[in-house]
Amino acid sequence: MATTETFYEVMRQQGITRRSFLSFCGLTAATLGLAPSFAGRIAHAMETKPRTPVLWLHGLECTCCSESFIRSAHPLVSDVVLSMISLDYDDLIMASAGHQAEAILEEIRHKYKGNYILAVEGNPPLSHDGMSCIVGGRPFLDQLREVAADCKVVIAWGSCASWGCVQAAHPNPTRATPVHKVIHDKPVIKVPGCPPIAEVMTGVITYMLTFDRIPELDRQGRPRMFYGQRIHDKCYRRPHFDAGQFVERWDDEGARKGYCLYKMGCKGPTTYNACSTTRWNEGVSFPIQSGHGCIGCSEDGFWDKSSFYDHVTDVQLLGVEANADKVGMVVAGTVGAAVAAHAAASAVRRIRQGASERAVDEHQGENDQA
Repeated sequence: MATTETFYEVMRQQGITRRSFLSFCGLTAATLGLAPSFAGRIAHAMETKPRTPVLWLHGLECTCCSESFIRSAHPLVSDVVLSMISLDYDDLIMASAGHQAEAILEEIRHKYKGNYILAVEGNPPLSHDGMSCIVGGRPFLDQLREVAADCKVVIAWGSCASWGCVQAAHPNPTRATPVHKVIHDKPVIKVPGCPPIAEVMTGVITYMLTFDRIPELDRQGRPRMFYGQRIHDKCYRRPHFDAGQFVERWDDEGARKGYCLYKMGCKGPTTYNACSTTRWNEGVSFPIQSGHGCIGCSEDGFWDKSSFYDHVTDVQLLGVEANADKVGMVVAGTVGAAVAAHAAASAVRRIRQGASERAVDEHQGENDQA
């Protein structure tokens, strides 16, 4: 059942000190990329605003978004679920089942009409009247539309809910459909990824609870604070890319030296996500750091765009029409030309310096004779 307790009240009940609470607010502000001054606003919001009811539905999916979510470290998912929000329905982790569980949906819908968040993991299939995904004895499509009718905002967790993902792969016999193509009268925040980064998921919720509004979205409906840059832009292998140093085979010298994985199919230059900055497992690593190229799992249609290891050749590099097959030669040629120019300039300087020294010596000799 939902509660009107604030986040701070719940934390105090758990024995959390004021100092620890303020430290949590500061760390949360840093995680969201906000200035330190925003820590006070976060603290005020947590002290005064009641916890927001959240209904978390599951459609066609593999539960990897939930698996990612429960591994959040900043903030801890236990703080999010038990204190920051009131997670009133999630058939994956809730204790109740059957009619008792389904009754919660009706209760929250009517008691908090227009004030609860609907989180959706997975997508609804449309073929055969939605019979490919049944929840509570009825198609998930019906449950989704019913609960969305009275919510404040919809969060589409992961690429399944945002884009359709592998369930929608050609020929898509179940007609798996992303949430925004079914729900048209509510704002839909897309948090794509297969799965999304844990701190991205909790960060979106924290932002909404703090500022009581949805974060700024890009033209595809994704939060700009996490999807505003390409993985390529902040990748630690970027200097090798700019230098034309690429892994050509998985076991070559370039791979051992940590060269750029672009020629091995890395989709970092065309993928918008926070993997190269926020990373995974408390910031320990991300796929590229582990030696595997990005597969572009947060981008629409990545599952049908040929092999994950196909080399993309039509990405513009260095501000000109070029690709990874040419950039190495361009860079090498530029460096070679620069070296040659430097050598020529040095030779000219040495010749001029020698001539000048000879002239001085001759003049000195004439003076001595005089």
